[in-house]
Amino acid sequence: MKSIIIILFSVLILSCINQTTKHPIVEIKTEFGNIVIELYPDKAPITCANFLRYIDENEFKDAMFYRTVTTSNQPNNDIKIEVIQGGLGFDVEESTFPAIEHETTDLTGIKHKNGTISMARSEPGTASTEFFICINDQPELDFGGMRNPDGQGFAAFGKIIDGMSVVKTIQSENNKNQMLVKAIKIEIVRK
Repeated sequence: MKSIIIILFSVLILSCINQTTKHPIVEIKTEFGNIVIELYPDKAPITCANFLRYIDENEFKDAMFYRTVTTSNQPNNDIKIEVIQGGLGFDVEESTFPAIEHETTDLTGIKHKNGTISMARSEPGTASTEFFICINDQPELDFGGMRNPDGQGFAAFGKIIDGMSVVKTIQSENNKNQMLVKAIKIEIVRK
């Protein structure tokens, strides 16, 4: 009897440990299907907290995927990338929350590999609501990469664990100068 109690207590403790170390899972629902993302708050705590705060406050209720960058639609860029970009859009005047500190890939260790989700930004420390998903590996988006001339890269904070086919479908939609002709509404973002 004593050994059964010890085993049950051990299982309970292990279960609690697993629940506290588990990475949050987020689902982005679109008309093309769902994209499921695993976030890494243990590696990118500021960026993950920002993304989760927008979800918790239902700030992504009007979000959409509006930009697709392919190897063929960036004629003026020497360094080509492949991503889809979403969020509240370029024309959002003010974000609900302040911009966040820039967590570089050399600090987090999260590289821009196929399926990585990362924050869009202009200058370091300006990221708020706009995010992108990598299609194929994009090392020029990492710290030291030169897609952004400051060499600081972008703040990666998670990875797609299901739904890359949805990402690729969005990427293949008609676009004009990288902007989707018809933005893809994000129906819901939830944990």
